[in-house]
Amino acid sequence: MQFPESWLRAFCNPSLTSQQLADTLTMAGLEVEELQPVAPPFTQIVVGEIKEAVQHPNADRLRVCQVDVGQGALLNIVCGAPNARVGIKVPCALVGAELPPGEDGKPVKIKLGKLRGVESQGMLCSARELKLSEDHGGLLELPADAPVGRDIREQLALDDMLFTLKLTPNLAHCLSVYGIAREVSALTGAPLLAPEFPAAPVALQDKLPVSVQAPDLCGRFTGRVVRGVNTRVQTPVWMVERLARCGQRSVSPLVDISNYVMFELGRPSHIFDLDKIHGSLQVRWGRAGEALKLLNGNTITVDEAVGVIADDQAVESLAGIMGGDATAVSDDTTNIYIEAAFWWPKAIAGRSRRYNFSTDAGHRFERGVDPSTTVEHIERITQLVLEICGGQAGPMDDHVVNLPQAKPVTLRVARAAKVVGMPLTQVQCADALRRLGLAVQEGEGTVTVTPPAFRFDLQIEEDLIEEVARVIGYEQLPHTPPLAPTTAKIRPESRRGVYAVSRQLAQLGYQETINFSFVEERWERELAGNADPIKLLNPIASQMSVMRSSLLGSLVSVLKFNLDRRADRVRLFEVGRVFRKDASVVDSDTTVAGFVQPRRVAGLAYGSVDRLQWGSAERAVDFFDAKGDVEALLAPRQPEFRAAEHPALHPGRCASVWLDGQCIGHVGELHPRWRQSYELPTAPVLFELELDAVLARPVPQFQGVSRQQPVERDLAIVVNESVAHDAVMVAIRSVGSPWLRDAVLFDVYRPKKGAPAGSLAADEKSLAVRLVLNRDDATLTEDDIETTVKAVLDALQQRVAARLRA
Repeated sequence: MQFPESWLRAFCNPSLTSQQLADTLTMAGLEVEELQPVAPPFTQIVVGEIKEAVQHPNADRLRVCQVDVGQGALLNIVCGAPNARVGIKVPCALVGAELPPGEDGKPVKIKLGKLRGVESQGMLCSARELKLSEDHGGLLELPADAPVGRDIREQLALDDMLFTLKLTPNLAHCLSVYGIAREVSALTGAPLLAPEFPAAPVALQDKLPVSVQAPDLCGRFTGRVVRGVNTRVQTPVWMVERLARCGQRSVSPLVDISNYVMFELGRPSHIFDLDKIHGSLQVRWGRAGEALKLLNGNTITVDEAVGVIADDQAVESLAGIMGGDATAVSDDTTNIYIEAAFWWPKAIAGRSRRYNFSTDAGHRFERGVDPSTTVEHIERITQLVLEICGGQAGPMDDHVVNLPQAKPVTLRVARAAKVVGMPLTQVQCADALRRLGLAVQEGEGTVTVTPPAFRFDLQIEEDLIEEVARVIGYEQLPHTPPLAPTTAKIRPESRRGVYAVSRQLAQLGYQETINFSFVEERWERELAGNADPIKLLNPIASQMSVMRSSLLGSLVSVLKFNLDRRADRVRLFEVGRVFRKDASVVDSDTTVAGFVQPRRVAGLAYGSVDRLQWGSAERAVDFFDAKGDVEALLAPRQPEFRAAEHPALHPGRCASVWLDGQCIGHVGELHPRWRQSYELPTAPVLFELELDAVLARPVPQFQGVSRQQPVERDLAIVVNESVAHDAVMVAIRSVGSPWLRDAVLFDVYRPKKGAPAGSLAADEKSLAVRLVLNRDDATLTEDDIETTVKAVLDALQQRVAARLRA
């Protein structure tokens, strides 16, 4: 929120400099994000009145002006501004004046000179030349009552400072100049000048019928009819200046008055053109299919979740957010209806974001606006309307329907001292809360507060503790070193760190990517097979509407991004959390009831196996390359790979990864359907594993080296083409011989098509397996070897119907 310091000091004027005031607000939780002067430095610029303006004898676009600057003699000044005319008062830079720096960064000095042969004794200035605005259409015209010769900085109050505050959502009561002044008074003890709301004289008995049909939307609705206003008058300069310094441009008198009161007191309001309202007003929830053209020109469709103000024919306003174009005031407006209401914050929150815009009104109402002052604020608006636009006011029409009930909140002094971290007394706590304008009741070691209507944020004890700390001052907190002993949490030797996994994947040629946990719902449905993902109530973007239950979608998206930028070889990995619904999970320090959040590691490989080089033929990455990377990641443990199905992976080129009898993930090639859907030239290979399983590692144990030489026996067995390598290895390991140390497949033979029939049928293949046998305590005898080999052959015959190749 931006506002001028002078407006704040009109309500509360502490004996602090601008910087000290900014520091005080910041230390109280109202962070002053920026503090800057209203105008840059310049000197010797005064109010001048043009007494005479004649055509330049040697230039069509120049005028020679006689200017009175209060020094007796008139100054002869040549000016090219189109609005230079007799009678107006404008800023006049005298000879020797310094204007704000130009494009070269140096101040512009005014000297006595000649323009087309005519002497010029100064310069008449536009707002842009003084760096007050970007308007360069002509001279800056000053009010007619501006004293001639007065310094322009004093005339326009240009020594003012602009404060820009970065407010947290719980400080909605500070979204007005008066609200900030109330805080300054509490922090500094300076007196607060409370505004007065004199009742406007009632000259009419007209009332607009209003029906509040949704108490859960609108708790209070106040309005007044004013007739005979003149909307063609100019908004007073003082109001235009204050609005400009709040970052709000002047629109028209009635709109400016409404905005001014919003910045002044914090209550958004709306002024309707009374003659454009058909019948009565209904305050209700919208209905499906209803449309409304807003003041910003957008036409929206409302539904039952959006509050509206409607007349007998159509919707006329989006409740608490923006008015409608059909009933907007214009230069032809003569009769108006002023409205101020209390909208329940939950009924306004998030509604404007549905339509991709935000407003000052919605920003305030969704945080909470005082419901007790609608009448007083309409009196303030009426006062300004009658002063500026004239007219006659009708009676106040106040509908009180459903107001929030304040619940007492109790602060325990001992608890406050423990949370804040410094000694506190009950007197300190009670005094701090009273300074904030809160009604306090003291008990034995407790302070109880009934929150006022403008403090929606005071709901629990911690809220009061925060208020006490803010008023006493965060800078008063002592520098206390921690008293608790700190002990390092030592990772067990049987578990490695996450960074070790990342480094190993980087050594395997993968590059790490970090992605949002919010993903497209399509990814969950297609790549994770998750028909019921966790949906976000307020997604940061429409394509990030659910929480991911798999890392694969993010990796495919990053791959597509790189391929669109002509990358031809991509290796990616990510370590992160996934999120799934699980009713068995209960609340704890690290879990949320109903949701499980495991960590996973996933990788993707696309393109050629190696970078461009001469040593070997180019080959595209395949399933076995990714399988090898998974084995390297899990080494020295040896995982088991079983044929499996996964929603994201090719049904015939996918395997589940098993360790210690548990499935810890999958590896495989992207499904052809999704490769085509995501427009990928070729299919990448992917893997996704449970991170906890990857982090676990066996602790190395000493084992003596056998002094006996190992024995190797090669077997060539014939099996059916459908028999997998894994089934053969399982059959060999089932023997359970203490002397069988290893078994390795080293050759696969299939008969060529069209070759003469040999010992192999068309649907058979030959596998060459090397058995490694050894004994630690003695040399293996031939009988031992033959017994083990025979046991292996018997197991192969029984389990996979294998036979020795002839």
